[in-house]
Amino acid sequence: MKRREFIAATVGAILAPRLAWASATYRRLLILVELKGGNDGLNTVVPYADPRYYDLRPRLAIKRDEVLQLDGRTGLHPALKPLLPLWQAGRLGIVQGLGYAAPNLSHFRSIEIWDTASRSDQYLQDGWLARAFAANPVPREFAADGVSVGSADLGPLAGTGARAIALNEPESFLRQARLANPAGAKRNAALTHILKVESDIVQAASQLGGNVAFRTDFPRGPFGNAVRTAAQLAANPAGVAAIRLSLGGFDTHQNQPNVHQRLLGELAGGIAALQSALLEIGRWDSTLLMTYAEFGRRPQENQSLGTDHGTASAHFVAGGRVRGGLYGEPPRLDALEGGNLRHAVDFRSLYAVALGRWWELDAARALGARFAPLDLLKQV
Repeated sequence: MKRREFIAATVGAILAPRLAWASATYRRLLILVELKGGNDGLNTVVPYADPRYYDLRPRLAIKRDEVLQLDGRTGLHPALKPLLPLWQAGRLGIVQGLGYAAPNLSHFRSIEIWDTASRSDQYLQDGWLARAFAANPVPREFAADGVSVGSADLGPLAGTGARAIALNEPESFLRQARLANPAGAKRNAALTHILKVESDIVQAASQLGGNVAFRTDFPRGPFGNAVRTAAQLAANPAGVAAIRLSLGGFDTHQNQPNVHQRLLGELAGGIAALQSALLEIGRWDSTLLMTYAEFGRRPQENQSLGTDHGTASAHFVAGGRVRGGLYGEPPRLDALEGGNLRHAVDFRSLYAVALGRWWELDAARALGARFAPLDLLKQV
């Protein structure tokens, strides 16, 4: 054996177990759903047994007989009825009181904190997923590290060296991506602008298209289309480690009831359809879905039949390996700080579930500190 062949064989023998581990790890798909604008957690996960809830919201509170009761004091907004089968099957976790210390009420700054997993007084450049992928690379044969669907920004996928793609217009992008190649990308300025990544991603983008004929009935509208695209990405053997979806409109300063009902209906219908599609392709047990937002809303309604920027909120976790139930702490409406809720669980403890428990990575390395992961997942 020649020296070059010996070195190549030796390196291959050393790297093979690591590459096999990475491939198996990142076949566990993570789907993030951002609720843009800051979702009203109190009218999403309703503390219907607390009279203070009705005192603070004489017009906005969900009536007790309309709440989808989960236990003796907590229930869901009626528009979330499509999520009840998940709850009853023990595959829906609800984390209450999710937030961070010294909360910031600016949309721009607070979502930056969530996207980068930083402290409120800390400014980081890279998203928490981008840092995780930099430290623990996704196999190069994967089409991309992550894909952001329905949004022009990459959120937690943004960062140096991350192989991430933003599909602001999924159908248009996938039509172009099928024709993508390095030379073509140089000639197509629009496609180059959309990709905003290295030439190897341009090549990989051609693998992102999906042609699975799902039996699932996907909701209509932009979010339903994004969910359909996510299902096609999950079905594609080329592979992606993470998918980020966005549902906008949650900044409900006025006329909240109808807007919030519609948005929660879209969210619930989309998650239910995604579960159905993932079951079709055998990926439900290998998928973890989490919602997040920059903040919640103030407990007290405003004069415009809405709610203003708040702090802690409730978020959903779903998947075939999720240990369903209520996590965190119910909202303490008797112990507000400046009219807002105190957070009970640092949001990075939720990220630690994805990094440490789901992907079995060193979560502290990506998050910059150690956060105790919530016990949300069942063992394989």
